[in-house]
Amino acid sequence: MLDTHPSTVEINPPPALSVKGVCKSFGGLQALKDIDLNIIQGTIHGLIGPNGAGKTTFFNIISGLYPADAGEFRLLGKPYKPSQVHEVARAGIARTFQNIRLFKEMSVLENVMVARHVRTHSGLLGAIFRTPSFKREEHEIKLRAYALLDYVGIERFASLKAKTLSYGDQRRLEIARALATDPHLLALDEPAAGMNATEKVELKHLIEQIQRDGKTVLLIEHDVKLVMGLCKTITVLDYGTKIAQGSPSQVQQDPLVIKAYLGSSATPTTDSSDQKS
Repeated sequence: MLDTHPSTVEINPPPALSVKGVCKSFGGLQALKDIDLNIIQGTIHGLIGPNGAGKTTFFNIISGLYPADAGEFRLLGKPYKPSQVHEVARAGIARTFQNIRLFKEMSVLENVMVARHVRTHSGLLGAIFRTPSFKREEHEIKLRAYALLDYVGIERFASLKAKTLSYGDQRRLEIARALATDPHLLALDEPAAGMNATEKVELKHLIEQIQRDGKTVLLIEHDVKLVMGLCKTITVLDYGTKIAQGSPSQVQQDPLVIKAYLGSSATPTTDSSDQKS
């Protein structure tokens, strides 16, 4: 099981992530306009919408890749400024990318160990002089990396180069690497992209296990059927604006969502291959 951050039990805990009035423009194009979003701790929250809706821009903002033009951010109830990627990771948000970004010439184990270093304390001098505390910490990092590879089901590939893994297993490695930072919020950007039907079922089980083990998950996914089966709450964006939010059943019956996806009276519940998203 995953290590979760110890905390006292709260009757009404703050959202894992709360954003208000988030805006982002690129030149004359407004990619996001006044986005408000609250993600409940310990849930799987879906973020969907057609191509160009602003989903990945939102991910890039909360993970520190893009600065927001406006907006307020809170992480576990505390003010949070997503300014730089490494600071975002330390604050407790980890993400994967639509296009896999692994260190392909490094081993599977090393990929996870590199990510884990965001939680280390030895510093540069410890690494240079190989101090006892550095060696002890490196040993702990390796053990944690092995445990995470086992958790996502690819420990047997630990010594292989990342580039030799199948596409589905590279996705699993990305998730293990993100989990290595001990995030409060795990943001998954198109984790099922390129997967076959069997791999998608296995991915669904993994995400459900991550949620059961206490993590909060924010999910962008073009496979609407997968999102509907995973998420408690779904937010829908279209042309940078939030057009709907609610349970899967509420969202799939919303006229604005139906129009955004299909431009007809059909509902967005078919397989992703039939979607414009």
